[in-house]
Amino acid sequence: MKSFYLTTAIDYVNGSPHIGHAYEKVLTDVIARFRRLMGDEVFFLIGTDEHGQKVQMGARKRGIPAQQFVDNTAAEFRALYDRLGVSYDDFIRTTEERHQRVVREILQRLHDQGEIYRAEYRGFYSTRQEQFLQEKDRLPDGSWPEIFGEVTELVESNYFFKLRAYQDWLIDYLRTHEDFIFPRFRQKQVLEFLKEPLNDLCISRPRERLEWGIPLPFDQDFVTYVWFDALVNYVSAVWSEGAPRADRWPADFHVIGKDILVPPHAVYWPIMLHAAGIAPPKSLLVHGWWLLKGGQKMSKSTGAAVDPLDLVDRFGVDAFRYFLIREMNVGQDSEFSVELFLSRYNSDLANDLGNLVNRALNMAGRYSAGVVPAPEVLEEPERELQALWSRTRDEAISLCEGFQFHAALERTLTFIKAINRYVEQRAPWKLAKSSEPADQVLLRTALATMTEALRLGVTLLAPVIPGTTAKVNAALGHTPALKWSDELQWGTSLTGAKLQPGLVLFPRPETAKPPAV
Repeated sequence: MKSFYLTTAIDYVNGSPHIGHAYEKVLTDVIARFRRLMGDEVFFLIGTDEHGQKVQMGARKRGIPAQQFVDNTAAEFRALYDRLGVSYDDFIRTTEERHQRVVREILQRLHDQGEIYRAEYRGFYSTRQEQFLQEKDRLPDGSWPEIFGEVTELVESNYFFKLRAYQDWLIDYLRTHEDFIFPRFRQKQVLEFLKEPLNDLCISRPRERLEWGIPLPFDQDFVTYVWFDALVNYVSAVWSEGAPRADRWPADFHVIGKDILVPPHAVYWPIMLHAAGIAPPKSLLVHGWWLLKGGQKMSKSTGAAVDPLDLVDRFGVDAFRYFLIREMNVGQDSEFSVELFLSRYNSDLANDLGNLVNRALNMAGRYSAGVVPAPEVLEEPERELQALWSRTRDEAISLCEGFQFHAALERTLTFIKAINRYVEQRAPWKLAKSSEPADQVLLRTALATMTEALRLGVTLLAPVIPGTTAKVNAALGHTPALKWSDELQWGTSLTGAKLQPGLVLFPRPETAKPPAV
């Protein structure tokens, strides 16, 4: 049985992680957790990209060996993702021997097949992007876009991969696999890019210019171009006896940012695989960027970036995860501001969810000795809430299957608000004062209904805020069922459960200073 194989882009370790890195890993973690809850066996890969000229320059600037430099930075990335609760199954580093061995094996295979040749290159080179440029990359005034940084003219001998020979194959593949890229409008962008003839891909750098890389197996005087090296991580992590494992490959989704779709993931990668006789991944899931106010792109190089740990330290991991997933429509850009973060925190988490948890625990403690009573009647308010739950559950699951997690959260919070309205309608504090037997029946039913509805609501939030779900379950005295499908059924599993006296999930922030950008 093949597992659901999910990857992220591996992070380039020439600087510290920012909110964009955190978002991609949290998004992919939400997908992984959702698929596990739906019954899939998931294999989830993340890692770090550790070779190339920028890493070599960064190490020299600090006066330390390149390996020490990447060890330090890779540990920083990994620590962040562990802090964020990213449930990866494997963390691959491109400096590991298991990865380098597969890179050399694929390079040798392509070379033996005549897919790689040596030639002289004359042209322009971007150190920042570690790529050769063409005249079409210039701006109308003849200058180079800022993204390329300093551009120099080079003349040197290198090895080239016959990328151009597979252009027609790739175009046909994209046209016959309309779901290869999500969202679909990104696939149209790739086809538009492919209207221009491809150049063969330079896949080497002379060791006299770049030492920090994987030596070519057929010429030790050259190292492997960082993109050819990095992309192979998706198969090197699941490689066995000359091929990726059949129970892992092809990957179900590569989750990447829109800036590395064309050409690396949508052009280089499928052609590299096809030429090597390996099936391409099933799909690329392409997310957008987090922008600052006014549409400014976050960037480490300009210093305009949000430190995710600042928000986590002040508001907690789940609040940060919730904001990322609630605010970003997968595939689109979204704006970050501390005001928007605080609005979500206060409204959705502190007011709607946090207050509901406290009310449920406190009222059960006050009116039923902290034990969940059995429901005894089913009147219109209860029937309406149960019907809303059925719709909410089905809609949210369908939305998650289509990666519309922001909309699924919106539906779930609408249900949470409906529970609060139900509590106001039933007013247990009034029923508790009544000596009428019928009111006592309604009181017990109201307490049972609100606690069961709360259990269901937080269960649906589990992929996004797993820590909060676990805390609420513990407070409700509930041990989750083995099957998520059973957990999402309205029932009486809480009857007789002993509740905690209270739980503050999302305390009000005392200060609201914006994070450094």
